[in-house]
Amino acid sequence: MKFLNRGLLALTLIFTASLLQSSEYLYKDEVIFNPAFNQEVNRLGSELYEKTGISLRLIMLRELPRDKSIVEYEKELMQNFNEPTILLTFSELDMRVDILAKPVSLYEYFDKKQVLSPISSPVQAFVVALLNMDFSDMSSGGTILPLLAQKAKDGEQKGKYSGSMFNGYADIAEQVAKSKNVVLENAVGSANQTTILVVKVLFYGVIVYAIIMYIKRKIYLRRQSHEKK
Repeated sequence: MKFLNRGLLALTLIFTASLLQSSEYLYKDEVIFNPAFNQEVNRLGSELYEKTGISLRLIMLRELPRDKSIVEYEKELMQNFNEPTILLTFSELDMRVDILAKPVSLYEYFDKKQVLSPISSPVQAFVVALLNMDFSDMSSGGTILPLLAQKAKDGEQKGKYSGSMFNGYADIAEQVAKSKNVVLENAVGSANQTTILVVKVLFYGVIVYAIIMYIKRKIYLRRQSHEKK
């Protein structure tokens, strides 16, 4: 009986240790609950840490604590980590995304503004600036918000969340690795660029359609004006 109890205790400890290790880089998940997503994040995060000593953790929240901003939440959570850490945090109900790095020198290894840009390409940035007549901010290359902003059918929300957040997670990891002159075997690479290309095609399709409808409207109004005369 004692042998069985010891064996059960050993298995419990092994399982607990395995569970903690598997959730190390997908540090908190209240949204996706997908083992495959967990595995992909932890595989990439583990390799990045082994090769650079930098821990990149993904936080997937259902909702931020009451009366607390996403930055305040990240700063509080950051106190749990001693090693150089980058937090990529998403809150579903608040629809907020942020990146916090400690120490601040880690920002030298990746472009936070680019990762969190709502614009996916320089051409798109120019079009948006032209429409708004504001060229003060032409940042582009966003790998999270352009995907997060896409409409999803019922039942596909989690797929959109996991795709956009892993896209950003991989972007940060690859930028850090490149800055550290290391190669990540689990990098997303060309697959990441293909996803962004799809977003660009969808965006430009909407822009072209809007322009065509605008021209048609102008022609229609002009004809109506001539007919009245």
